[in-house]
Amino acid sequence: MPRPRFPTRLYYFFFGADFSSGLRTAVAILLPAALGAQFGQFDLGLTMATGAVCVSVPDAPGPPTHRRNGQLTALALVFAVALLTGYVAPVRWLLGLEVALLSFGLSMLLVWGARAGAVGTAGLLALVLTLAHPAAQPALVLPHALALGAGAAWYGLLALVLNWVGPYRAAQQALGESIHALAGYLSAKADFYRTRTDLADDYRRLVARQVAVSDTQEAVRAVLFRSRQVVNESTSTGRRLVLTFVDMVDLYERATATFLDYGALRRDFAASGALDEVARLLRDQAAALDRLGAAIQANRPLSGPPPDFAPALEALKTHLDALGAQEGGPSVWPLKKTLVTLRDFSRRLADMSRYFDAAAGPGAAPAVPGRAAQHLQFIARDAWRAGAYWQSFTLKSAVFRHSLRVLVASVVAFGVAELLWHGSHSYWILLTATVLLKPGFSLTRQRNGQRILGTLGGGLLGLAVLAAVSSNDVRFAVLVVFAITAYSFQRLSYVVFVVFLTAYLIIMYGLLKFEYLGVLQERIIDTLFGCAIAFGCGYFLFPRWEAAGLPELMAAVLRANQAYLYQVAARLAAPAGPAPTAYRLARKTAYVATANLAAAFQRMLSEPKRTHRHPTAVYEFVVLNYTLASGIAALAAADPGPAFTVATRRALMGAQGALATALRCLAPGAPEAAADTPPATAAPDDPAWREQLAFLQKVSGDISKAAEAVAQ
Repeated sequence: MPRPRFPTRLYYFFFGADFSSGLRTAVAILLPAALGAQFGQFDLGLTMATGAVCVSVPDAPGPPTHRRNGQLTALALVFAVALLTGYVAPVRWLLGLEVALLSFGLSMLLVWGARAGAVGTAGLLALVLTLAHPAAQPALVLPHALALGAGAAWYGLLALVLNWVGPYRAAQQALGESIHALAGYLSAKADFYRTRTDLADDYRRLVARQVAVSDTQEAVRAVLFRSRQVVNESTSTGRRLVLTFVDMVDLYERATATFLDYGALRRDFAASGALDEVARLLRDQAAALDRLGAAIQANRPLSGPPPDFAPALEALKTHLDALGAQEGGPSVWPLKKTLVTLRDFSRRLADMSRYFDAAAGPGAAPAVPGRAAQHLQFIARDAWRAGAYWQSFTLKSAVFRHSLRVLVASVVAFGVAELLWHGSHSYWILLTATVLLKPGFSLTRQRNGQRILGTLGGGLLGLAVLAAVSSNDVRFAVLVVFAITAYSFQRLSYVVFVVFLTAYLIIMYGLLKFEYLGVLQERIIDTLFGCAIAFGCGYFLFPRWEAAGLPELMAAVLRANQAYLYQVAARLAAPAGPAPTAYRLARKTAYVATANLAAAFQRMLSEPKRTHRHPTAVYEFVVLNYTLASGIAALAAADPGPAFTVATRRALMGAQGALATALRCLAPGAPEAAADTPPATAAPDDPAWREQLAFLQKVSGDISKAAEAVAQ
């Protein structure tokens, strides 16, 4: 496979969803403002740009119908909020009441999911930005609201046209990003075979990579299998994308199944050079997978033969055969097992590469009947229940507590702007406080630091551009580049987003002949006020630290692994035919549950230490469950699998019993998954198989002990 002409990371950025979203948002914002300035209607253009900013918030990657519905809802909400704010703005106490009610009510939309929460954020932005440019008199309120709505509609129309021009771009970008995450996971696995790395650090990196793989695969499912053209495989492109995703998920399972005693491997084979050989081959395969993902994201057909790892695989086999022939040496069976996995990786990489080979792709392959219905079972359903909003009015609800915090923060920020620091842009205090306040304290604290650093850095960058460049045309060109960069990093890196957003605002004020030094000073002060308010509300008001929710997530992992273990046992008892849907669903649920737990554990570590709860035991639990899932995947990957004997059934039931004990420690009284396995035969056991089952039982027992430590 030929290498891209510039680094793969740049391919992922410039052809990814973040850059295309940033480019779309920047065009939607700057074009109305530029045209308004050109024709002497800058205020109108700026108002339309504000509407575009608001509607861009819920336009996150996802199924086209969800994006369209989110934009339409945001458009109606932006118009209504602008209209209401324009009429009540002259009465300041009434405006304060509106701020309080809307900040709470719109934040509660989060009960219906992230996109609905983003629609609420769009409404809050409309409220704050309307305060920034209020109508001069009541008669102008309706035209102002209509201009905001026109800007919002302009953004929605632009997004609709782009989706019509490139109907597969969202799926290609999501799939490419997921392949990129999987390549990173394989690279992290390669580190276990390197003799100079620390295994504890390797585990931490691997768990973080697993979270990324899980998140991106969920994003692919949401985009890929909710698009009618793709899921029905009515076109060659749709079939290629579906086949690639299925192979990628299977490759991920094979990767998780290659879990060994790496400490023993390093002790036995460090001097032989075999481990470094495995690591190098695995890294090369990860790089080939990464280049494939970049090509899919760039919508670039592959040419030339698929990557050929046969010589490296044969050299590794020869090396392992020589090591195995040494008398009295350690068993090379674990490395031989790794070699089998690497060969499977090579085959799958070749298949995935051929899917996008212009000369050999599966364009003529017929669609598989019923595959659409199977795919839909893997997509998380959105709970659009109207009653969920009112049922969440309880302190037990994380969304309700977050909404109360937003309410208090908004009222305090509004009061500070009105009474203590009434600058010309004091609405920035309210904007900062509401944007920075997140449901989890760890993210709120992280965003606070990034906001302060980004504001300072962006201010210096903007001043440097204004000092170094005197031409307004060049300044405007730099402003456009900064705007595109800012919105491209909005979801990728918050600190980069704030740096370039602040810089582009300072340059814009310079172009408008404003006193930009005073604007920068006020922005810094307003940012500090807003950050302090958000931090204080997040820390002191109804905090629910991540540690409180860990037992529930740990119980979910145990139930998922129990169900996964049962499905693997069913496959072993009846190995004929492809993997059933129930098995694949159980596998996906186990991976997602483990990733959710790992992500929550990482968030807990960023919270105050006094809130931590048994961090060592929780970390051990996370690693052990990852190990268990790897062991279960290894059972499923046995090809051909040995007979399902009485001893095998007994061992699997013992493992399930240990998981049930751990579940009782973490969730007493909660219903448990069925701890049973299919009936067995009386065939003899294989020694390697017995070793694998014993390892599974040991890990399950260790999980039970870790659960007891957490439950204390």
